[in-house]
Amino acid sequence: MYKSWWKILGAVLVIYTTVYGFLGNVPALPILHESIRNLYFHVPMWFSMIVLFSVSVFHSIKYLSSGNPANDLKAVESINAGIVFGILGIITGAIWAKFTWGQAWSFDVKQNFAAIALLLYFAYLILRNAIDEEQKRAKISAIYNIFAFPMMVVLLFVLPRLSDSLHPGNGGNPGFNSYDLDSKMRMVFYPACLGWILIGYWIYTLLYRVRILEKKENQL
Repeated sequence: MYKSWWKILGAVLVIYTTVYGFLGNVPALPILHESIRNLYFHVPMWFSMIVLFSVSVFHSIKYLSSGNPANDLKAVESINAGIVFGILGIITGAIWAKFTWGQAWSFDVKQNFAAIALLLYFAYLILRNAIDEEQKRAKISAIYNIFAFPMMVVLLFVLPRLSDSLHPGNGGNPGFNSYDLDSKMRMVFYPACLGWILIGYWIYTLLYRVRILEKKENQL
């Protein structure tokens, strides 16, 4: 049980923030109104994705330095989990945009760059499937992953700030710190980020364990 404390913590935080996200009080703000509740779901999805991609690039670096196939499996499974959260981030963002901007996809610069960043990792999976030889696949994938990660950071955090954008915190628009004047939302937002990150990491470990079992079964 003591080894699973972080899993229990993640589950508790997600349940708490989900319940409060739908039922708790939120600031009465123009344009956003009740849609501001999506902050507790949309942003944590992206944070979880970034953490999982960070885990992946860490294991890619370890693979290149050690040649241990376990690191290659950890890298690809953390990307698989990260892509799920990236897709959820785009979906929750599109829903939010529908209620605040008038359409789900307005080709806002933040939306476009987020989609491109996610496509970088879809390309990673396609690259892996295109190479049959195991060691060659692992090495090329690791190199690609190491270069893809900083590109993802630039696409999500640098380029949107250089252009006009409807997205909060970009293109001169204020971030949510200026909206949450009484800081009550932070009591839910920060736990939501931590909770979903822990759940994302849990999903990654499960995917890795499944892959190990499949590999052992194929070797029998």
